[in-house]
Amino acid sequence: MTLTSSGRVAPRQAPKARTRRGAGSRVSFWFAVPCLVLFAAIVAYPTVQGVFYAFTDWSGLGSAIHFNGLANFTALFSSADTLGALWHTILMAAAITVLQNAIGLLLAIGVNSKIKSRNFLRTLLFAPVVMTPIIVGYLWQFIFVPGGPVATVSGLVGWDGGGNVLGDPALAPWGIIAIVVWQYAGYSMVIYLAGMQNIPADVLEAAAMDGAGPVKRFVWVTWPLLRTPTLINLTLALITSLKLFDQVIATTQGGPGNATQTLSTLLYNEAFLYNKYGYGIALGLIVFILIAVISFGQMRVLRERN
Repeated sequence: MTLTSSGRVAPRQAPKARTRRGAGSRVSFWFAVPCLVLFAAIVAYPTVQGVFYAFTDWSGLGSAIHFNGLANFTALFSSADTLGALWHTILMAAAITVLQNAIGLLLAIGVNSKIKSRNFLRTLLFAPVVMTPIIVGYLWQFIFVPGGPVATVSGLVGWDGGGNVLGDPALAPWGIIAIVVWQYAGYSMVIYLAGMQNIPADVLEAAAMDGAGPVKRFVWVTWPLLRTPTLINLTLALITSLKLFDQVIATTQGGPGNATQTLSTLLYNEAFLYNKYGYGIALGLIVFILIAVISFGQMRVLRERN
């Protein structure tokens, strides 16, 4: 009991509840332990082991492993095959990223309209995305084969170059680009479409009441509000195209000559066909660094503009 200066009994204060700082975080950590163990076993350990093999001459067979320092990387940067594969990868990645997003945006504008068949068209245009890339490659190999649909149409219009697209070193990279864009343009379309449907209708109506036509509404209202979907689409398309492998293996195997050889197909050939596993892992490490640098740089530039 406590007396105040006036002689009254001061009310007894309730004891403060004891806080157990860190108790909740410790419990949450133990729930995360199984996931961390799986991540360490499936991702972290193989990654560290692969980085170690990049500095060895291991053939992938047997237990004879010798540390050779930077010999694999020196050979990589002095190899004409590696430099050619790097050039083909960057060329096709740039073309795929631009075309896939341009076509995806046009498709999104079309299916975002009030046409009655828009739901059917959305499903139809997205269907190639769920197909296995290797199956898509074999399908388009039949389309591009001499005597196939492309050769027939090119003959009707008088273009002799379309008779064997995948067999022409000048046209083969563009054939691969067409295959990838055809499969993944629907994926970009869905992301753009989601962004368009999140734009408030009253904003577009206000622009229309001010006299802005469809083109001006898109340029000055819709497009600025699609910067986040654009960032997502550009990043995903670039990362996917820099790892281009399945469509090339299914159609050209890197040929004709080395016209469609990418870093991923070169990695496969060196590691699993020529038994130069350490060399192949070193190439894979270069691919990983290239994708990380370009992707983070692209995201930073676009975010600053946004």
